[in-house]
Amino acid sequence: MSTLTIAVTGMNAHDNPGPGIAVVRGIRDKYGRDCRIVGLSYDALEPGVYLHEFVDEAFLIPYPSEGEDAFWTRIMQIHEISKLDVLLPTLDAELPIILKLEDKLKERGIRILLPSKDNLEQISKSRFHRLRQQHGIMVPGSDIATDPSRLYALCEKFGFPVMVKGQYYEAYIAHNAQEAMFYFNKIRARWGLPIVVQEYILGEEYDVVAVGDGQGAVVGLVPMRKMYLTDKGKAWAGITVTDPELLSMAKKVISTLKWLGPMELEIMRRRSDGELFVLEINPRFPAWVYLAVGAGVNLPAAVVTLALGEQPAPMPDFQVGKIFVRTSMDMITDISKFESITTLGQLIHTPQESAK
Repeated sequence: MSTLTIAVTGMNAHDNPGPGIAVVRGIRDKYGRDCRIVGLSYDALEPGVYLHEFVDEAFLIPYPSEGEDAFWTRIMQIHEISKLDVLLPTLDAELPIILKLEDKLKERGIRILLPSKDNLEQISKSRFHRLRQQHGIMVPGSDIATDPSRLYALCEKFGFPVMVKGQYYEAYIAHNAQEAMFYFNKIRARWGLPIVVQEYILGEEYDVVAVGDGQGAVVGLVPMRKMYLTDKGKAWAGITVTDPELLSMAKKVISTLKWLGPMELEIMRRRSDGELFVLEINPRFPAWVYLAVGAGVNLPAAVVTLALGEQPAPMPDFQVGKIFVRTSMDMITDISKFESITTLGQLIHTPQESAK
């Protein structure tokens, strides 16, 4: 079998890191050097570009806001150079464009594994509240606001505090109308409308990373409890846990939606009565997915196997009590590498570098 070439997005690693590096680490754990990893980056200073021990080649790609034609043209340029076998997107905003291009990508030998367009619409933040009525999945009350009057009406409906969220990214707790308006404007300026206003559930938060087979079965899943949060509410440390109700809820979501591919469920156990609520469903791997690999369940590798049209080996039970603690380290590289990715839009690491 020839060496697989797998392209992965989400190479950023700031205080809200992309999942790309964690996904690549999982793939490397299975395939070692029997695959080539192509990092797809939106900025020349995304750290994953320079991690030669994980990434063999890196290319700049256009932002999703530039449209599917620009994305398609660039992917075909990269494919001409690197001969991609699998494309594994890890960022929410990429998925609608890549889904539109799925058939064209497959015609050129590039395999992907993504949820359906219907699934993406079902779990979008603007329609998320319908999951309770349509599928019996317990979710907080929520609705969308496109102007201040609607924002204030929803705040009054749900009562303070409320969550104010962007369609793709960013979420804030507003304790009064002034804060709600401030966050509304902040998110609108960066991500546009609509803005989601969601009932606030006080309790303990859990996350579940999982992969579905598209027929309602679970390929593998790992739950964790957040132990340390950044000021943006992102997990900087977490521990794998076992909880029958938590696992049952995650399996119900995958089975009900017949989910295909990776997903992350954010679940809150309400403090007042212990009831579980699904706060969000993210249609891709989270940045902490390497915890699942460390707990014995290599979900990124399973997605590659499924994308290739094969069935992964049965997943072992995840190990309880595995902890991840995220680190921040300075990486030293040469100006020539920065010049290459900046001027040429690509960076090819030498075999000697990649072998280190």
